[in-house]
Amino acid sequence: MRLKARVTVGAATAALLPALLLGAAGCSSNKQAPAAGKTPDPKGSAPSGSAAATPGTAPSGAAAPKAGASKLERSALEQGDLPGYQVSAQGKNPNAPDGQPQADRKACQPLADIMGDKPDPAARETVNRGIGSQKQVGLAVSASVSSYAEGDAKALIARLKSAVGACGTGFTATVDKQSGSYRDVQAAAYKTAGDETVSWTTTAAAQGVSAQVHVVVVRQGATVVRLMALNVAGGQQKALVPQEVADKQLEKVRGAG
Repeated sequence: MRLKARVTVGAATAALLPALLLGAAGCSSNKQAPAAGKTPDPKGSAPSGSAAATPGTAPSGAAAPKAGASKLERSALEQGDLPGYQVSAQGKNPNAPDGQPQADRKACQPLADIMGDKPDPAARETVNRGIGSQKQVGLAVSASVSSYAEGDAKALIARLKSAVGACGTGFTATVDKQSGSYRDVQAAAYKTAGDETVSWTTTAAAQGVSAQVHVVVVRQGATVVRLMALNVAGGQQKALVPQEVADKQLEKVRGAG
């Protein structure tokens, strides 16, 4: 994939898709590993014990959790978990805006929160990963696992389901003084083995550039999995969170005990 396309999509959607900022891994049409510097850069700082790359240097991928790693860190995807995908645990991208996006409509705030540093303010801890497909040109997925009190995790899913139903016409979100819009919020069928699942699609737009986004949020006990996908090869190309990515992430959550 051309670097020019990667930068254009990443910069224009910085306020809208911080977790997917510059997520251009796996864009090689020959399915080889992506070149240095083109792995997806998840929003937020890498957790203790995960690999973090200095901006401008080649990332080492998501290293296996160290001995004594927390349950949440053991739940996160690592390089090698998903054949045909590059998994990155880089530290925070310096170009990514900080904090939780603020929606212009109160009913849509849960959907805005999902695009931020963590799924919502009640999350106790969040571990982020960036995933680039080496099988589908341009497909980038942001994956995170977050720990909650179980009641808070259940409440989050309920709020998201309500927000998807209330925000079909879209909303505007602002983070770090950058604003963008989400149009055509639509519920999407998506099956997982989790306790509860909510999924939707939307079109994010900023600075004259738009991108179709697919979001899947799954509750497994007191753990919440957040998966967001877009195709950085072309903003109008439909993106879908690969079933194998969701399945493997939930398998790791259950395996971490």
